[in-house]
Amino acid sequence: MSASGLGVGIGWRPEIADAVARLPGVDWVEVVAENVCAGHVPDALRRLRERGVTVVPHGVSLGLGGADRPDEDRLARLAATATALDAPLVTEHIAFVRAGGARTASPALEAGHLLPVPRTREALDVLCANVRIAQDALPVPLALENIAALFAWPDDELSEGRFLTELVERTGVRLLVDVANLHTNGVNRGDDPSKALAELPLEALAYVHVAGGVEQDGVWHDTHAHPVPPPVLDLLAELASRAAPPGVLLERDDAFPPEEELAAELAAIRTTVGATGPLAGAAPGAAAPAGAVDVPDAARGRLGIAQAALLSALVAGTPVPEGFDRARLRVQSRALARKRAGVVAKLAPELPRMLGDAAYRDAFVAYAERCPLPGGYRRDALAFARFLLDAGRPDDARTRRRLYLWWAERSGPRPPGRAARLVHAARAALVR
Repeated sequence: MSASGLGVGIGWRPEIADAVARLPGVDWVEVVAENVCAGHVPDALRRLRERGVTVVPHGVSLGLGGADRPDEDRLARLAATATALDAPLVTEHIAFVRAGGARTASPALEAGHLLPVPRTREALDVLCANVRIAQDALPVPLALENIAALFAWPDDELSEGRFLTELVERTGVRLLVDVANLHTNGVNRGDDPSKALAELPLEALAYVHVAGGVEQDGVWHDTHAHPVPPPVLDLLAELASRAAPPGVLLERDDAFPPEEELAAELAAIRTTVGATGPLAGAAPGAAAPAGAVDVPDAARGRLGIAQAALLSALVAGTPVPEGFDRARLRVQSRALARKRAGVVAKLAPELPRMLGDAAYRDAFVAYAERCPLPGGYRRDALAFARFLLDAGRPDDARTRRRLYLWWAERSGPRPPGRAARLVHAARAALVR
């Protein structure tokens, strides 16, 4: 299938699957790749495909901007998902999401978030090598998205536009331009979004993201849970005046509004780009070089050490690396902790019900600021419960017993039998 003329679309989420199927003017959808199993495509997505609606998988976990080579299993799953969805392309982010491990002789850390890469020549070399490895493993073209960030690296050598232009020239990768992220970086880092837009190699444009956010205490949070603000639509109009976008997609990940509000936002997007039907065809971009050319391990090692030190400061409370804005990193650290709290609350809703919403959030943030993500959010929920119990919390003995039983029933390799439940109940009675 060709990526030509995607049109106006919306991010597909299970919570709004029925609404998406009914919304007028939805030409295509984008789905988080990690939320789809190639062998078990959700029925709602399958029905959209049968109607001729294009589905594009959007990855969030490759971490192509990290020091390590892309994980082969993650690439294989992304490739299988693209094939199962008959996707014309797949997309990912220019970001790192994990650091540490054997390369740096330090604990392996997961961010649970997209973090910016240093815009240096050496980091660009690593990114280009990783992108070409990914391109070789995927059955369709790859497009990469510019991310939003609360902070910048102190040793950046290139502007974002120059960095992305060289990435495109060296790899032939396409670009997914997120104008909401340009707005976010304008508020948070003082970047000029119009200048950044003017520097981008729009001849490689695959499609565009728009999304909403909210400003709190001078910081713009790219929430994907609020209406698209006028400055983001203005940037979309500016982009469309420079290059006709092959597609524009509305991202909405939480606090889903009524169906008519989603329809109104899609209509506003279509009006902004002046579209009455499918948009311009996707530019083919530069030809991707044949084969992957790697970079020296020393370069990967230096990048890995820098990223591990930064991520450790954000998720494990270690000292902030020299040159970074400490206040901004504190804001980012708390944002990561709150994001983890939200994900865990969805996976384990019993925790906020037992503790109370406000008490749960406060306790989880205190836990997350010193305890890194332990390899997955379900394990995170168990580790949080154990953290509270080890500290003799909650103060209420009855709630503490309930929390202990909840943790004990889920912390073993399999659900406990009757004898084990009796033992846990006896132990819970002794918890003070």
